[in-house]
Amino acid sequence: MTSGTRYDAIGTTYTVTRRTDPRIAAQIWAALGDARTVLNVGAGTGSYEPTDRDVLAVEPSAVMRSQRPSGAAPCLAASAERLPFADQSFDAAMAVATIHHWGDPFAGLREMQRVAGRVVVFTYDLSTLRNFWLTRDYLPELIGLLEGKPSLADLAGAIDARTEPVMIPWDCVDGFPEAYWRRPEVYLDEQVRRGMSIWSTLGPEIEMRAVRRLRDDVASGRWKERNSDLVHLDEADLGLRLLIA
Repeated sequence: MTSGTRYDAIGTTYTVTRRTDPRIAAQIWAALGDARTVLNVGAGTGSYEPTDRDVLAVEPSAVMRSQRPSGAAPCLAASAERLPFADQSFDAAMAVATIHHWGDPFAGLREMQRVAGRVVVFTYDLSTLRNFWLTRDYLPELIGLLEGKPSLADLAGAIDARTEPVMIPWDCVDGFPEAYWRRPEVYLDEQVRRGMSIWSTLGPEIEMRAVRRLRDDVASGRWKERNSDLVHLDEADLGLRLLIA
């Protein structure tokens, strides 16, 4: 399933829980440097698009494009692997929480580098995923599904990018899978889960098992006992990274 068809199926309520977190946005926008023209690749509903620059977006999913708010950057139907632009058409190209859905992430990264002078990608380090309590204790099947995916080092090497850690605040307002690391009860909200592609990927049986187990552990205090090192932190490094080239 391509990223476009996946989000045509699951993206109908995406804007409810997936919003721009200002602290993460500031780091992404700083990485764009002095770029005035920016291409947002796999743009979804427009989160993290800077409002003080000339932005053009591309997004393959019609459902996601239809949810872009009034005043958002213009958006074309296109995929990362085949960007319909001439070489070096933009000062910078950005991609936020999308590269793991691309059919060929290396081709997409090379296309971004072809059409822009700077590339900024918000993604995650797969090697850290097994350490996150949601995966470790409730969704171990996720590890198997991600085996064979390109490593962060491989992705960075494809475009000679440096990596930069992105700390996740405890009250992050963007509902990606790691966002509620200190608020386990939020994962019990079905509407929140619908904004995360991992649940549809794993299927309803695994989802319901994980939710039941997490609900029991939150109610009994077991979750807090297991994760006592997290409950007083204001931010955490959960493997979220910027690739900057």
